Amino acid sequence: MAKDKKAKGSDKKAVKAAKAAKQEKKAGKKEKKVSTKNKDDDSDAESVDLDAVLAQYAKEQEQYHAITEVGCEPPSPRTSGTILANPANENELFLYGGEYFNGATAQFYNDLFVYNIKQDSWKKVTSPNSPLPRSGHAWCRAANIKDIYLFGGEFSSPKQGTFYHYNDFWRLDPGNREWTRVEQKNKAAGPPARSGHRMVGFKQYIILFGGFQDTSATTKYLNDLWIYDCTTFAWHTPKLQSARAVPDARSSFTFLPHEQGAVIYGGYSRVKATAGANKQQQQARGKKGGGGGGSRVVLKPKVHEDTWFLRVTPPTSDSPAGTLPMVSWERRKRPANPPNPPRAGATMAFHKGRGILFGGVHDVEESEEGIDSEFFNQLFVWNIERNRYMPLNLRRPKANTNKRAAQQANVSRRERARADEEELLANLKKLEMKAGGAVEDDSEDEKPKDDDDDPEEKRPDKPRIFEFPHPRFNAALTVQSDTLFIYGGTFEKGDREYTFDELWSVNLNHLDGVVEIFKRELEDWQGSEDEADSEEDDDESEDEDDEEASELASPTSTAPTSVTDSPVIHKQPDEDIGTTEEISALTDTLPHPRPFESLREFYVRTAEQWQNIVIEELGKSSQGIEKTPKEIKKAAFEQAEEKWWDCREEIRALEDEQEAAGIGEVVSLADKGEGGGVGRRR
Repeated sequence: MAKDKKAKGSDKKAVKAAKAAKQEKKAGKKEKKVSTKNKDDDSDAESVDLDAVLAQYAKEQEQYHAITEVGCEPPSPRTSGTILANPANENELFLYGGEYFNGATAQFYNDLFVYNIKQDSWKKVTSPNSPLPRSGHAWCRAANIKDIYLFGGEFSSPKQGTFYHYNDFWRLDPGNREWTRVEQKNKAAGPPARSGHRMVGFKQYIILFGGFQDTSATTKYLNDLWIYDCTTFAWHTPKLQSARAVPDARSSFTFLPHEQGAVIYGGYSRVKATAGANKQQQQARGKKGGGGGGSRVVLKPKVHEDTWFLRVTPPTSDSPAGTLPMVSWERRKRPANPPNPPRAGATMAFHKGRGILFGGVHDVEESEEGIDSEFFNQLFVWNIERNRYMPLNLRRPKANTNKRAAQQANVSRRERARADEEELLANLKKLEMKAGGAVEDDSEDEKPKDDDDDPEEKRPDKPRIFEFPHPRFNAALTVQSDTLFIYGGTFEKGDREYTFDELWSVNLNHLDGVVEIFKRELEDWQGSEDEADSEEDDDESEDEDDEEASELASPTSTAPTSVTDSPVIHKQPDEDIGTTEEISALTDTLPHPRPFESLREFYVRTAEQWQNIVIEELGKSSQGIEKTPKEIKKAAFEQAEEKWWDCREEIRALEDEQEAAGIGEVVSLADKGEGGGVGRRR
């Protein structure tokens, strides 16, 4: 890192000559090794029959005669797997598939792991009917049922000389862990094979979009749209209006549910571009009357920054049987405050009408032979409805260690006054009992509570850090019970590729640090022969890689935000046409939470207003829907919860400002007057 600093002050001519000789030597070795590597790849492609390999996997799987679930260690390192919160049990996470590349060979997995959050335990599920090993697949839960659906993915030979893409469709029962392959009557009626696509559930539909197909020779990116109806058990391609624009082909994008369909943000693809002579040469040719010779068509990477809304209108109840939903694409404005610079491999999880984004990589192509990359570990929240990004920052614990003072800082003055009044009344009651000669049985109060009965209390606290995990891309994300879980991911340094073997969690409400659920040191990178020779030629580079590896393996190391020492300044685009205006969540007429107010406190204070809103909405409904008082209260709480999370980032910013000013709580004048009244009575 920062090699130019070490060469500074030496003889520039000597350094330049030595560098030229070194590059010439390395080029000769590289040419020799590339030819050898191509032969190896050819032999790999010719000797490995992927159909036979997959058939062997299927035969080995037949030895399992029943579904078993056995306790195990955390999963081995892997990337491009999928993690999902169990929709039927808020205490479980599912992890399936993925691949691991050690620099020489690739290995694919079809393991289904179950992580129990409260018990901090892992179990491995084996089944006689499980999808074959794969990575780059997609899965999601159906919106109105608890089943999980999986489609596609890829598999390759160990040396990745040949690739295979799946087009199979599976359903997983999250309760009994049973896999069922969903067969089509007409095999040509379903989506073609692919990986890197995304799926999302909407009502009784599973929506699939995008991805790519890799044939080793070419890569084709897709932008086709497919919808699976969970009630008719059939795929179909919706009819789109020919005059309206549709998203460009892409993979590895964000696809999140919406109450009226789904939304897309970002993605990655390679597009055709013209590469040729530099500008001065082109001007010289133009003066001489020559053509633009020397230009050629190449494929260049493109990181998409656009946002699309997919509107899905299901058929009405009086529609004829078999009526398909109406579907249309609508291009949205540019999001406000998106992550800058644009990054590929940034993954996002859905939570309460928001997307939680983490990581990513930004490539700066310096030449045709090398790419300088910058990796990220920031956390952002994307408010889908208002199309606005906001950074999420961790909050260190307060310096005040007095437990009673900390508890009192989290309650309102009115609640403190009531607590003091209750304590006063209790003391008066004790005095009256003593004066009357009664004997009070304090055995229950004096007996300490036995907390050892709770198995969670026996477990030692997990390590907690106040910085986000090391920068990476393609991490797997999911949210369960307002907690974000970050699994794995990949980091590159030179020719080395690190696959993180770890699981982290972040409480999205408190943001009080990152909890290390498990973390194992990275395995050795085997690499290829040409990489080994390159390291022998450049001892300095090897030392830097070792230093980086030690930083990656150290749980207390500071996570860098860039792989270079020199700062990188990213400028916003000169033209920001179509940027959506920042609309605050605190400007509408709905009830808003106050700083330092929990969701429960917010709903208790505003329950009557929310119930009136629900009743008013029912009165305006033309369908004549009626609800019981219990259903009205449930709907009111759901709307209050949605509003509380919608305002969460702006309220948190107010809390930070007020804490900096020494204000630990905020109450209304009415509450303040009521609390003062209690104090005067006391």
